[in-house]
Amino acid sequence: MAILKGSGIIIARIEKIRRLWNQLYSDERIFAELVEILEKAELKYKTELKTGTAENKNWYANAVVYSVYVDLFNGNINGLTDRLDHIVELGANCIWLLPVLQSPMKDAGFDISDYMKIRDSLLENSEQNEFDVFLGKAHEKGIRIIFDIALNHCSDEHFWFKEALESPKGKYRDYFIWSDTEEKYSDARIIFKGLCDSNWQFEEMSGQYYFHRFFPMQPDLNYKNPEVFLEMAKVMVFWKLKGLDGFRADAIPYLWKEEGTGCENLDKTHTVVKLFRAVLDYIDPDTLLLAEACQPPKKVVEYFGDGDECNGAYHFPVMPRIYMSMARQSNEAVKRIMSPGITPQTIPDNCQWFMFLRCHDELTLEMVSEEERKIIFDYYAKDPSWNFRQGEGISARLASLFSEDVKKIKLAYSIMFSLTGTPIIFYGDEFAKTNDVQFYEEQLAATGIDDSRYLVRGRLDWKKIEYELKKEGSIASEIFGFLKKIIKIRRSEKVFGNGKLRFEDFYGENGNEMEEILGYRRTYGHEEVLVINNLSDKQLKFKPGSDINTGEDLLGKKLSCGEDGFFEIDPMDFYWIKIDIGD
Repeated sequence: MAILKGSGIIIARIEKIRRLWNQLYSDERIFAELVEILEKAELKYKTELKTGTAENKNWYANAVVYSVYVDLFNGNINGLTDRLDHIVELGANCIWLLPVLQSPMKDAGFDISDYMKIRDSLLENSEQNEFDVFLGKAHEKGIRIIFDIALNHCSDEHFWFKEALESPKGKYRDYFIWSDTEEKYSDARIIFKGLCDSNWQFEEMSGQYYFHRFFPMQPDLNYKNPEVFLEMAKVMVFWKLKGLDGFRADAIPYLWKEEGTGCENLDKTHTVVKLFRAVLDYIDPDTLLLAEACQPPKKVVEYFGDGDECNGAYHFPVMPRIYMSMARQSNEAVKRIMSPGITPQTIPDNCQWFMFLRCHDELTLEMVSEEERKIIFDYYAKDPSWNFRQGEGISARLASLFSEDVKKIKLAYSIMFSLTGTPIIFYGDEFAKTNDVQFYEEQLAATGIDDSRYLVRGRLDWKKIEYELKKEGSIASEIFGFLKKIIKIRRSEKVFGNGKLRFEDFYGENGNEMEEILGYRRTYGHEEVLVINNLSDKQLKFKPGSDINTGEDLLGKKLSCGEDGFFEIDPMDFYWIKIDIGD
């Protein structure tokens, strides 16, 4: 094996992989196999697909992401391909495919039974190349594609787990974590409270327990075994060679387990992530690795490393604070969570926050205090059936959370689209889809699992949608038209995807600071935009802390200033004002 051939860059990348490998493993045979796989993949990628360009670098910073369950969106992969023009019209330029790999679908596809295949039910003619066609068509239309990959666990129907049960002394047994008792890793919390009462599941065939952090049908993989890392690296290489632009790494804080710890965010978990990053960088440094880590911001930024781990991460805690600020008509919650003491202001240049108004399936309340959780839950959970994880989440679509109030929906989007980070839209929210009780009842009957998140999934009725989008004054057409406008603005103004954030104070006629206004400046080079969001249900007169331009804002709204120097803003309205700051 010629592990030191090629350019200096390639040699440096291999040496980095070796350094990281040696921090975890000692098996030289498996390391050699990994390098051989990468050498062949890099050559194939460079000659048959593409090489890095300036346009590819940090492409995700200026992306607008559309998150979609393929089957629920339009039946299958071919159906999604047929509807790509809808996403192009909206203006999104990256599609995040929620689980599409082979699965028995006991957890919406997050229980993967074959990492190398698209799910049979998503293929119209049972041909895997339908996905290749989809990728090609999407790329032709300027749309990047990323998809979910569960790195922490697989399905109990995966070949590896079946072999582990059949052959207790075979190689696959050590792909998983076993114990004679439930006492090991006792400090690891139960993630699915109310749905699971233990992280261990007894397996009668072997008389032992296996470890799982999520549902029992999702046994955790054992990353202390180098074969497991090799297998998952093969998965990433396989899909990169198909043309995938990135991976949403599901549940990465839990990869490495150690006795006497909470089995979250361990140092060796970060080493595993760095190793995955190095594997992807060897082939294509512009590949997005997006961290799904529901943790405090200071913990999440650790998954950026020094720019050598994930290059994207969700900012989970800001999401519920947007709802909190709107419920209390006060800017305090958002300003506090985005303050330097909580959200680090500086992250590596190649890294980016990702923002959403719900973590696709729920309004997550895990990253708030007990007091905040109660306020948000009591205000927005309008039906007991919306309860997820005993009050740690609300299973409701955006339109349902805001009782289909157009002004509130637009205001929430204004905040999310203009704050730091790359925005994500959940399929159906672009035309105000509401909760789907029928789909929830179908899935409860099919799976036997009372998972309230099925309320926010549901199939799209395109005949009805097309009628509503053409109907002037409908909530669907109003929200869709609004999103098209702000997405066009966001993609044309690089300040939103790349700029710094600085909060701005506003003052009322009595001279007091106005907590009802959430305002901030986004600055990038010589570009600046001032965003003003009225969180209240009242018309306000305000004076900014510094001069602003009159005329029209980026949204085409007219700003007028009275002789007294005060501006007016309607209830739950907002301005995006471009500021001329000169050279």
